[in-house]
Amino acid sequence: MIKIKKLHHSAYRCKNSEQTRRFYVDFLNLQLTKAFIIKVTKSGRKTNVLHTFYTLKDGSSIAFFEDPSTFFEFKDQRDFDLHIAFEVDPRDLSFFFHKGKSLGVETRGIIDHGFIKSIYFRDPNGYVIELSSPVSRVKKQTEAQINKIFSDWKNTKPKNFYS
Repeated sequence: MIKIKKLHHSAYRCKNSEQTRRFYVDFLNLQLTKAFIIKVTKSGRKTNVLHTFYTLKDGSSIAFFEDPSTFFEFKDQRDFDLHIAFEVDPRDLSFFFHKGKSLGVETRGIIDHGFIKSIYFRDPNGYVIELSSPVSRVKKQTEAQINKIFSDWKNTKPKNFYS
């Protein structure tokens, strides 16, 4: 039985809170709903961090920490390494695709993955942001189908780089 209700927020580092705000508020139209400065952590460590929350329609949020005095290796993420996907209505894919292109935001898509259609952007921190719209014709996978895919993968996957 699943007891977890929903995603409350997912948090990431950001380079610059104002650039991040412009992308998530001005470009993606999310609402900045909370911002606060952390001077001392709950464990008593002194710090100086800005924490911001951008809320989605379902009440969940994406959050960021700007911590300029602590090193963090910002790099452009590869889609398979890290991306953040938000759901939109089908008609909004085209709107955001053209908006991204017109504003010079790195934009890829519209890509039909079979179960969703997606467009991809890169935010000011190097994170890949996916906007996706579910395709209604897709049937839900059964537990047996999922288990077979895992079994096939286990038997055919390339040698593990980390072994």
